[in-house]
Amino acid sequence: MLVENWMATNVIAVKPDTSLLKCRNLLKEHQIRRLPVVDDQNRVVGIISDRDVKGASPSKATALEVHEMQYLLAELKAKDIMTAKPVTIKPWDSVEQAAILMMDKRFGGLPVVSEDNKLVGIITDQDIFKLLINITGARVPGMQFAFELPDTPGSMRVIFDTLRKHSARIISVLSYYLDGDKRQVYVRIRSMDDKSVEDALVKDLEATGTLLLAAPYDVTD
Repeated sequence: MLVENWMATNVIAVKPDTSLLKCRNLLKEHQIRRLPVVDDQNRVVGIISDRDVKGASPSKATALEVHEMQYLLAELKAKDIMTAKPVTIKPWDSVEQAAILMMDKRFGGLPVVSEDNKLVGIITDQDIFKLLINITGARVPGMQFAFELPDTPGSMRVIFDTLRKHSARIISVLSYYLDGDKRQVYVRIRSMDDKSVEDALVKDLEATGTLLLAAPYDVTD
């Protein structure tokens, strides 16, 4: 799962001399939370968040006249409030790397740059959420199961054999490692046409002694 497959490429960016007023208007107009700042060669030199803009904007409680506020917003530039040399990521890096960076640094998004630091896209927490929904099949109605298994070769075989026996159609399989050489495995399958077959499947999975959860789900918009 590469960043280039999930990033947005129609990035709204600004130049260092773009006014604070224009930055604020761009954020509001496009309903975004960050603006990469690029030079004349489209190389990333900074980034501005909606918090940066709010922090630099005059408060509603200010004693400034309207024309004074407009002057201040026009005089302050992107280069005055941006974070210089921001953390970036490459298109060929994995989405997992992007997620780790964003979590560890507490960022909501990362500019995506080419080898020569030119802006080619942006990936945000919303893109990560879309990926999670996609790979888990969370929007596909069905059944979800959770198992606790030893972290040993072949430990999933009895589970897959049981699912195959009942002609279950697997949507996704995810694994989470625990302490003590154990792991939890989460399996989603499509809804089964025959309720009796579904009940028999659950009974056989319970007989493995590894089943933690069996529950239907149907996520709707």
